[in-house]
Amino acid sequence: MPDWGRRRAPGLRRSDLAARAGVSVECTAHTRSAPPRRDVRPSVLRTLGLLEPGIAVVTNRLGDVLARTTGFEAVTRGSGLLDADMPNLTRYVFTDPRARAFFADWDEVADERAFELWHGPSGASFEWFTAELAPAAGPDFTRRLNRHVVPRRGPLRLHHPSGCALELVREPLELPEDAQQLVVFLPADEATARAVDGLAGRSAGRLRAV
Repeated sequence: MPDWGRRRAPGLRRSDLAARAGVSVECTAHTRSAPPRRDVRPSVLRTLGLLEPGIAVVTNRLGDVLARTTGFEAVTRGSGLLDADMPNLTRYVFTDPRARAFFADWDEVADERAFELWHGPSGASFEWFTAELAPAAGPDFTRRLNRHVVPRRGPLRLHHPSGCALELVREPLELPEDAQQLVVFLPADEATARAVDGLAGRSAGRLRAV
């Protein structure tokens, strides 16, 4: 760290934080005051319950997995995504080597997570998360964080640890007052639908629109 002399207030300057995280000073200049919520409203949880046994998840823009269906657990089982006490998709994508095998289009998923992190959280949360994540994630993360490019969001292709290849269409529902998102994942083809049924231990044959 450069020696800036004695400070009146404790802690790091934005320029110091940017240097440690490997990001631009502009990235740390967010001024939204409220950190992203980690609690999920009861009505959202009830909505999630109605989606059972489908594949759905509630996240905030930091990537915290706040609530999920049993279907989401089934399609991510064995990937390592839900291993942590507080699962976080962004941290998983950039720091867990299993993510590169799990996400068939890892580069696109990484672009999405970096953009969401830059775009969404409050300044305090952004600074904390980037200071913690950037040293572990390295240039794959910081380069994307500085680009500020809206990513392409196509179908999500997964290589499930069981050997199944899954292709899922994502239908996001923004929850703007909570700075959260409910995402429903739908099988993009019949082969994926059968594989999802198998992963969830369900019998195939129910009515579905693909």
